[in-house]
Amino acid sequence: MTATSEFHHQDILALGRQLRPAVIAIDGPAASGKSTLGFRLAGLLDYLFLDTGVMYRAVTWAVLAQGIACSDEAAVGDCAHAVDIDIRAPGADQQDGRHTTVLVDGRDVTWLIRAPEVDRNVSVVSAYPEVRRALTTKQRQIAHRYGRGDADRPGIVLVGRDTGTVVVPDAALKLYVDATPEERARRRHRELEKQGKPVDYDQVLADMIRRDRIDSERAVAPLRPADDAIRIDNTGQDAGATLAQAVRVLRQKVASD
Repeated sequence: MTATSEFHHQDILALGRQLRPAVIAIDGPAASGKSTLGFRLAGLLDYLFLDTGVMYRAVTWAVLAQGIACSDEAAVGDCAHAVDIDIRAPGADQQDGRHTTVLVDGRDVTWLIRAPEVDRNVSVVSAYPEVRRALTTKQRQIAHRYGRGDADRPGIVLVGRDTGTVVVPDAALKLYVDATPEERARRRHRELEKQGKPVDYDQVLADMIRRDRIDSERAVAPLRPADDAIRIDNTGQDAGATLAQAVRVLRQKVASD
């Protein structure tokens, strides 16, 4: 069952306009389905969709492309400040499954930032305080502008690993989406195969477990659900069912306020 079969579209739009501030934060580990949920929920609500993780991936890709060692914290931090990252809605000629278009210094790197090499290094790069400072400020500015209703959309859905705990702790609704490591590794493995990038499943799973550990144990903004986040475990659940669950949570939230 999908969210649109449970609720009339106009009713869902009305829910989004009643939420104040109009900010929804969705966090969770890699391949948990949080980006798919955030993108589809933003579409239903006519909110802006911002996957904060693509900005960290973009920095990681830039670091690797420039031959900078990911272990060189100072150089990585300098790169994070210097690189020009632009996030846009997909154009008419970019209907290839992407949720957003990611540009680094004017180059479209939307799919390049999903490469296994980026997967293996993004947690290290994103753990550096200077990288997080360089990106968090901009994310927060965007969120507050949309949340106040001062932009071209009535609200915003942010997706990441610390949106509800660090970027927008004042978000009106916080969700934490998760699934088992094995389930998430299968999803990432299928995604890479569809992109023509065959990779061993066991390696994907090992990378996933390693990344979970780094994300959860890092000193700065570790991956964890906010105290007031609603948890959604979508192991064995398709995207439509996850969306329907999120809409039900949103409706309950608006009704209780």
